[in-house]
Order: sequence, then structure tokens, then C-alpha cells
Amino acid sequence: MSTDAPAPRASRRGRPPGTSARELEVIALKLFTEQGFHGTTVEEIASAAGVTKRTFFRYYDTKADVLWNEFDHEVATIRSLLAAVPEDLPVMAAVRRAVLQANHYSAEDVPELRKRMSLISTVPDLAASATIHYDAWERAVADFVARRTGQPTDSLYPLTVGRSVLATCRAAYERWSARADADLTVYLDAALKALAAGFADPVLTTEPDPPAEHL
Repeated sequence: MSTDAPAPRASRRGRPPGTSARELEVIALKLFTEQGFHGTTVEEIASAAGVTKRTFFRYYDTKADVLWNEFDHEVATIRSLLAAVPEDLPVMAAVRRAVLQANHYSAEDVPELRKRMSLISTVPDLAASATIHYDAWERAVADFVARRTGQPTDSLYPLTVGRSVLATCRAAYERWSARADADLTVYLDAALKALAAGFADPVLTTEPDPPAEHL
């Protein structure tokens, strides 16, 4: 199978169907933005959602975890997709396919995500929690590489691939967020192809262009 073929896209477009966890996330983000993270209580989030504090804690262990709901869902989805890829698909092609299939963000999602990232980057408690969630994303990839190569997860190559892919995807996310001109997959696809190509000079000369429908 050629690794240059476009990676399959999930049939779902836009946001995933609303759930109680998602509703709590949206309400919490609104309150955090208006009142500040430390100025908002779990009781206020639960009350605004029309549920009890106890119900809130069925979904989230801490107030900070609310902002990581979709990110953690993405990690679980990537793990599931990587567990099911064909054995003959090369490692980096498999990773790229899984990342693109797990993604659902479009340009319309950028304003909300900018608010989320602003909170995470400016509130020390949230910035500290980011490490745990990024580590889980990295481990999802490293565990897959370890299975494919027969090496321990904490050995050199699984760690290298996991950390490189995470850094590449974060760079794609930041550039997509700044431009807001296409689905995030446009940037993820281009960045991961460049990584798989060893960042050869010809690959690095142009930025990805949005599809015609976004122009």
C-alpha cells in the first residue's frame, strides 16, 4: 500500500454529538472565560448545566479536567484506531491515518479552541495539567510503535516516534488555529507527511493550502 495516498477521513463532520460531558465542557468554558478559572466553582458549573455537583464528578475528577474532555476522547480514539490498522501498513502511515481519522475540527471550531488554549496557557493549574494529557497522547503512539517493532515502550524508537508525532501535531494545531482557513486535518496531514519524509528540503518549501471550498 502506498503511503502517499490520502488518509481516510472519518465520515463525521463538525462536532461530535452532544453528551452530558460535552454540555458540562461548553458551560464550564463559558464560565471560565467570563469569571476566570479560579473564580468559577464546580457548583456553579453544575447549576448552570441543571445537574448536581455529584453528577459533575461522575464525568470529571477535577475542574481542570473539563477542558480536556475532547482531547482525552481523541487519545482513546487514536489508540483504538492504531490497534486495528493492517499489519502491512508502515508505522508512520498508520499513525497519520489514525490521527486524521480521530480528528473532527473545522475552521468553525477555532474561536472556541482559542479560548480553551488561552486558559490552558495562562492559568498555572491548567498548564500543569497539560503534561498529563500530552503524555497520554504520546504514549498512545509509542505503545503502537513498540508493538510493531517488538521493543519496550520506553525504549529509544517508540519514545522518539511518540514525542516527534506529538510535537508535529501541536505545531500543525498552532498554525491551523492562527490561520483558521480549513479543517485541522489539512495541516495535520501536511505536517505528518513531512515528518515521515524526514523533513527533506523539497517538503519544507510551502505551507499547505486550504481546499477550494474554504477559499
